[in-house]
Amino acid sequence: MSFRGKSFVAARHFPSALKGVAVAAALLSLAACSEEKKAEAPEIVRPVKVTQIGAPDEGRKLVYSGSVRARTEMNLGFRVAGKITERLVDVGDRVTPGEVLARIDSTDYKLDLGSAEADLASATKQVEISGLALRRAETLAAKDVTSKSQLEQAQLSSEQALAQRDSAQSALEKARNQVAYSELKSDRDGIVTAVSADRGQVVSTGTSVVTVAVDGEKEVQIAVPEMDVSHFKPGDGVKARIWSSADLVIDGKVREVAQSADAQSRTFAVRVSLPADPKILLGMTASIEAVAGNAVKAFAIPLAALSKKGDQPIVWVVDRGKGIVASRPVKVADFSDDGVRISEGLAEGDLIVSAGTQFMKDDMKVKLPETVATRFGSVSSQSTASVQP
Repeated sequence: MSFRGKSFVAARHFPSALKGVAVAAALLSLAACSEEKKAEAPEIVRPVKVTQIGAPDEGRKLVYSGSVRARTEMNLGFRVAGKITERLVDVGDRVTPGEVLARIDSTDYKLDLGSAEADLASATKQVEISGLALRRAETLAAKDVTSKSQLEQAQLSSEQALAQRDSAQSALEKARNQVAYSELKSDRDGIVTAVSADRGQVVSTGTSVVTVAVDGEKEVQIAVPEMDVSHFKPGDGVKARIWSSADLVIDGKVREVAQSADAQSRTFAVRVSLPADPKILLGMTASIEAVAGNAVKAFAIPLAALSKKGDQPIVWVVDRGKGIVASRPVKVADFSDDGVRISEGLAEGDLIVSAGTQFMKDDMKVKLPETVATRFGSVSSQSTASVQP
């Protein structure tokens, strides 16, 4: 009876053991399949965007824009106060020496002129009268008919009359000048660049009415921040590009560097003289290009191409033959508007990864684009192909 019970218990637990064996076998089969799939999976080849390193530049470029202006500008105003009755020129008009630009009401000044003329006539008559009196006194004194004091009085009267005549003559000249000053005239050849007052306006002495740019040398004024103003010295040669004519590149020369910063912009005014050229007109926009004086030769690369390994700046260089990338330590010279300049660690012809550097690792296989087109001119080239996900 007990033997049967034991056999019954063993038979009862036998199906569970078979199930365990079956599960283990299934798990081993899945693991083998997974390893087989892993072995069959191809190695990832990441497409990249690359930059080819060209020749190094000569240094960091400084580019600032400004407008073409005349070296000499005259703010012309009346030398007397009054109400403007005529304005004879507009902005852009060419003027010549002696040409009348505007007039003010000269009625009062003409009245003063008439009064001065009358005063001079009266003073002239008084000189004649005192002269006759002096000659009569001298004749009587010679005959001992009159006293010496009377002769001296006649002499003083004559001298006083002469002084009054001279004073009246000066007053007349002044009155004539006042009338002449009621006309605003140009004394140089030039072009009207601004009009500050118009007919009917009452202006005081010296108030600017018309601005004239004098013919002759032209220049470009640029605003340079304090960190770069030390690179501009009077007499330094620079390049000037006129925006309206891309092919027009001329040699300019720094003429003047302001010794104090503008109170609002905190920049320094730098004036660059331009050679005579009929294509350069007043008001044109121009860019001034200079090279930092203490800059070293370096390779310009996109900012996205620069990475870091710890505290060391690196770039990822592509091995064209093997199709893999490797990190290379570099030395950063400075940063520019186009990216970053590398002074050490790169050579002409190197191919570096310029996008997606955060996904790179040493010996990773990469896929290069089919074509590489110029981005930085003679400095480097940039792929035109897009990075594929």
